[in-house]
Amino acid sequence: MFRSLRFRLPALFLAGIALTGVVSTGIAFGLFRNYTEGQARKELRREAAGLTQLYAEQALKAQERGTAPPFFAAKKLERASGNKLFYVGVPPFSGQESGLRRLPQSAVDWPAIQAGKTLEFNFVPPGEKRKFLAVAHPLYLQKNSQPFGALVVATAQTQLSDQVVRLLERLAIALLVGLLVTAGLAWYLSGRITKPVRRLAKAADEVAEGRYDVAVPHLPGRDEIADLADSFRQMAERLSEAEELERNFLMTVSHELRTPLTAIRGHVEALREGLADDPDARIASLDVISAEAGRLERLVGDVLDLAKLDTRRFTVLREEVDMARLLERAYAAFGEEAKRRDIEYRHDLAAQPVIVSDGDRVLQIISNLLANAFRWTPDGGRVDLRLRADDGVVRVAVEDTGPGIGLDEHERIFRPFWTHDGKGTGLGLAIARELALALGGRIELDSEIGRGSRFELVLPAGSS
Repeated sequence: MFRSLRFRLPALFLAGIALTGVVSTGIAFGLFRNYTEGQARKELRREAAGLTQLYAEQALKAQERGTAPPFFAAKKLERASGNKLFYVGVPPFSGQESGLRRLPQSAVDWPAIQAGKTLEFNFVPPGEKRKFLAVAHPLYLQKNSQPFGALVVATAQTQLSDQVVRLLERLAIALLVGLLVTAGLAWYLSGRITKPVRRLAKAADEVAEGRYDVAVPHLPGRDEIADLADSFRQMAERLSEAEELERNFLMTVSHELRTPLTAIRGHVEALREGLADDPDARIASLDVISAEAGRLERLVGDVLDLAKLDTRRFTVLREEVDMARLLERAYAAFGEEAKRRDIEYRHDLAAQPVIVSDGDRVLQIISNLLANAFRWTPDGGRVDLRLRADDGVVRVAVEDTGPGIGLDEHERIFRPFWTHDGKGTGLGLAIARELALALGGRIELDSEIGRGSRFELVLPAGSS
């Protein structure tokens, strides 16, 4: 379970959120602590300034009335503000008491107080174990007079820490609740994400076992998993089609091999048993044996050519090729068949280009294209062979008046072993296209149902 994507996705997601939360909490803790301390210092300064003015006014009134000490309800102020009040220095008037708890001058920077500066400092007051944050504000009886003392307003730093701790507790609770909610959501979403992945994995296992007709789920949307499902479905369909093609090819090759072998065997037995005593009969039997042996040789040659093309284990010669002369050879090879079937067979070789390529391979490509044209052209139809050169390429077009090829089959007909009617080996066009690519060219197809086909071999006019 812990190795599954269903578990690892939310685990990684939560780990990232938790790490982000901890870092964010640490940053928030530091920022809030600094902010709280800064606000406390401002509040202490404001309170110290106000109390200092009030204390000076009461000291003057006490002196005028002859009462001592000045009325200053320190305990009440401390309870109201939560802060401690202290006095540093001598009483404002002889015989007066400060009315506040006194601190020695050594508790503060006394020269700075005498210079009229407000001080911020940390100290531990007498009778306390806690450290306090304090502000000492100079005391004046008159504006431009010498400070006679300082009023110290202090707050325990533990109070500030308590505020920060309370914030930290709330942040921790919020983070924990957020993690729990996120964990549930992440678990749900990971299930939604991994469900199609698990289905694809199951389908992949079936394909690995040779069952290519597996049902691949159709996923909504256009995300990466949906694209993966579509690609996998296409792969399974291609594998299923390839398996079907291979099966058909084996059946076709078996038939193609059995037919000439049966003919050869029959004529050999006839010759052996003396059934063909007539010289003409013997010559006819030998002609049949030779023709069928040639048929076998071509079939085996096609299979070997395809195997070499698939593995790129063949050589391409570089020689000057007179295209017009080469096409004359290809054209002549089908002349007898054209006459026998009353097919209008024409050629246009007005162009006389000479290219650097492999002449035998080019001849093989054109012969395969012509053989395909004659196969599908009905008796009384037309086959044209044209040669032209333009824009740095040489174009050899083979046109026929056959039934045509549907747009959905334009790519399929070039696949090995595929045949439209289930007859033949389906290797001719596959070999032609692979050879064209090996020579640096291509084969273009223009065809529709009902208007014949036009295959065009395009080769570079320079070197291959």
